[in-house]
Amino acid sequence: MTGAQTVLAFDFGLRRIGIASGDTLTRTPTPRAVALVGRNGPDWELITREVRALEPGLLVLGAPYNADGSEGALAAAVRGFAAELARRFALPVHLVDERFSSLEASEALRSQRSSGQRRRRVAAGDVDSAAAAVILGRYFQGEGKRAK
Repeated sequence: MTGAQTVLAFDFGLRRIGIASGDTLTRTPTPRAVALVGRNGPDWELITREVRALEPGLLVLGAPYNADGSEGALAAAVRGFAAELARRFALPVHLVDERFSSLEASEALRSQRSSGQRRRRVAAGDVDSAAAAVILGRYFQGEGKRAK
């Protein structure tokens, strides 16, 4: 592969889907938007805008596992979301273990706020996007596998 490839990551939830981006050169994940999930499913318009704006070469999605390594309660929903991402955007989708990513993101945001690095309050959507960035960071560190 020549040059950097943009990667878009998602932290799937039943109310919100956090989104983060990065590239394979700098390997630095950056939180982006949060797509709300309503009665009719995810905000596909927002997700499509993000994909079109960034033109990623692949997508990364957090896969839910329990602390013991078994599949989490949202595993089937995540697999469905992965399949829909692949169908809509014709891009490879990689799954990365997202265990404790929201906790890690929340602690990092709280730390930024207490140090003065972050001025505004931490909202739930901020945690979701930051969790997507944690998931993307894990992908850049070599974790993950291609979704089926």
